[in-house]
Amino acid sequence: MEKIWLKQYPKAVQETINPDQYSSLLAMFDESVEKFGDRPAVTNLGVTLTYRELDQKARDFASYLQHELGLQKGDKLALMMPNLLQYPVCLFGAFRAGLAVVNVNPLYTPRELEHQLNDSEANAIVILANFGDTLEKVADKTNLKHIIVTQVGDMCAQPKRFIVNFVVKHFKKMVPSFNLEQSHNFVDAMQKGAAKEPSPVELTSDDTAFLQYTGGTTGVSKGAVLTHRNMVANVLQTHAWMGPFLNEGKETIITALPLYHIFSLCVNCLLFAKAGGHNIYITNPRDMKDFCKTLKKYPFTAMTGVNTLFNGLLNTPAFRELDFSKLKLSVGGGMAVQKSVAERWQELTKTPLLEGYGLTETSPVVSMNPLDLESYNGTIGLPIPSTDIEIRDEEGNQVEIGQPGELWVKGPQVMKGYLNRPKETAEVLKDDGWLATGDMATIDEKGYLRIVDRKKDMILVSGFNVYPNEIEDVVALHPGVLEVAAIGEPDDVKGEVVKVVVVKKDSTLTEDDVIKHTREHLTGYKIPKVVEFREELPKSNVGKILRKELRK
Repeated sequence: MEKIWLKQYPKAVQETINPDQYSSLLAMFDESVEKFGDRPAVTNLGVTLTYRELDQKARDFASYLQHELGLQKGDKLALMMPNLLQYPVCLFGAFRAGLAVVNVNPLYTPRELEHQLNDSEANAIVILANFGDTLEKVADKTNLKHIIVTQVGDMCAQPKRFIVNFVVKHFKKMVPSFNLEQSHNFVDAMQKGAAKEPSPVELTSDDTAFLQYTGGTTGVSKGAVLTHRNMVANVLQTHAWMGPFLNEGKETIITALPLYHIFSLCVNCLLFAKAGGHNIYITNPRDMKDFCKTLKKYPFTAMTGVNTLFNGLLNTPAFRELDFSKLKLSVGGGMAVQKSVAERWQELTKTPLLEGYGLTETSPVVSMNPLDLESYNGTIGLPIPSTDIEIRDEEGNQVEIGQPGELWVKGPQVMKGYLNRPKETAEVLKDDGWLATGDMATIDEKGYLRIVDRKKDMILVSGFNVYPNEIEDVVALHPGVLEVAAIGEPDDVKGEVVKVVVVKKDSTLTEDDVIKHTREHLTGYKIPKVVEFREELPKSNVGKILRKELRK
């Protein structure tokens, strides 16, 4: 379709990028080390590494991978940890050694972990000791040749390292007993690696940077093959979009979303490294009290999150007392940002909560709201530079502007395919590089996109399509509602009816209150017929509400 959205671009934002500007993410990182060497790169647990220090530690780790473990270009290194300084050290160290990175959710069950390690053919893993018992149950069923175990405080200097690790293990009881035979100690690994320089490895744009696992648009967890060119392209696309509004080398971003999640990985870790930003890692964002203590220490200028994270912060008294005078960029992704949350966020912080959209298969960013937007507009923004989109019907034909259909995406950020899954790849990657996202969307006459819902989450009431996002947005406007999820409930007459599962903010809230509220905003067939109250909603590791768990 015609790129009608380009007319809405802020003046300083370019329409295209060159995805071949850098041969790899490592080449991009090397430029940042050269430009911002003495500036702070990352802070966690009170320890800060400058760009030059981060680079040196990554080199030490790369040397260990090559000279001690004998790993070769193209081998796969799994990383299984929350946000800790060890993550970027291992990430850039892996790239320097020519390895592909397999990000692993630390909360995986043994079955999920076994599947991912075997499917990716991971040769080695760096795992936080807190999750060692999970790996122990499946290690001998995988192809792993090397296991490196790290502890929370390993990047701290002594005696703080000993104290942190002792407290985590013996006082907080967060490290279960496990036995991983012939595993390596991360601190020892770094010391051994420091004895030699890493051997140079030539990375090309077509080399795999990440095997990033996703439920995908359909079915079981699959490894999206993201090349260095895919990832470089998306970093440059988001940099073109945000860069004109950022002060290079002077931004401080709060990273509460886990770095093993593609949104946080690309925007927080890689984009802000290109911009010379200072990343503040939050290891456990669910501990709101400690989270707010960290926020108080660092005058932050940017923050990313998902709707549930922003909502949780807004309902934390200590957060409302913080100084937001430096904050200029708040970005929501990973799930729909609700209007009630966005409005409360802007009222408190005086900064609009900008929604964007992406998926693992697109490295991940597809669209984003302009950074000069004055307030929340309920859209996922405009397609970012060098990105094509179309809205198509079931037969693959483009629909008229304003009509819902499946969102298709094309651009240099679109994945190579799913690892060793030609059938599943063919189902989503179409002719000429188009990706069928599985998301239902509309586009308006200015080019702004709205996600109506996931195809598979759609509720069919008497033949009418009902989109859970719309129902959730309306219910969330009620002052007595803390969180809500909408799903379809089987019905003999209508096929399905709408059911909402609600977490109360006000204990006096009743089923009648919810239904009466929705009647003011929704047409008849969309009004919930079932209201269930729960203490909490099931969520993914990044705080995304899991409707599929509620449907079970």
